[in-house]
Amino acid sequence: MATKTKSPQDGRQRGRPGAKPPPPEEPAPKVLADNRKAFFNYAIDRKIEAGLALTGTEIKSVRAGRVNLADGYAKIDKGQAWLRNVHIAPWTHASFENHDPTRIRRLLLHRGEIGILAGEVSQHGYTLVPLRLYVRNGVAKVEIGVAKGKRLYDKRQVIKERDTRREMDAAIKRRIGRGPGTDR
Repeated sequence: MATKTKSPQDGRQRGRPGAKPPPPEEPAPKVLADNRKAFFNYAIDRKIEAGLALTGTEIKSVRAGRVNLADGYAKIDKGQAWLRNVHIAPWTHASFENHDPTRIRRLLLHRGEIGILAGEVSQHGYTLVPLRLYVRNGVAKVEIGVAKGKRLYDKRQVIKERDTRREMDAAIKRRIGRGPGTDR
């Protein structure tokens, strides 16, 4: 008595009966603003994702990419996390009153996450810095970094390493040329 196994052409999937298909991969978030200055001025110890409470015209400006995170920071007051000094440009097509570009905005975090961040920031020299602002599944998110300020000599060391790496890459390109088999 031979049994016939079902093949994928028969319309059924092989594997464990009742197995769920793998979840669809989540698309990469669309980064709208990046704080490159923060990575140079601070040593980032930890990153955390937070939601951002925005008004109607603010989310339109954010989706248009009219955001500046350069001078921004986050602060914890009375059990709430707040984002300060982040400039979101007013929406130009608004028919009603626009928002204040640098108003204080609430960060949407769980109570436990706020407690952990408050404990880390209470240590000497640590601050909360916005690193990226992006939209994931239609919701504005901001990546906050627990950061400690770099000294001047640390910044000089980073610049020196970057220049050395750039010079080595240029020397390798000169030495190798355009690659084997190409005419010059």
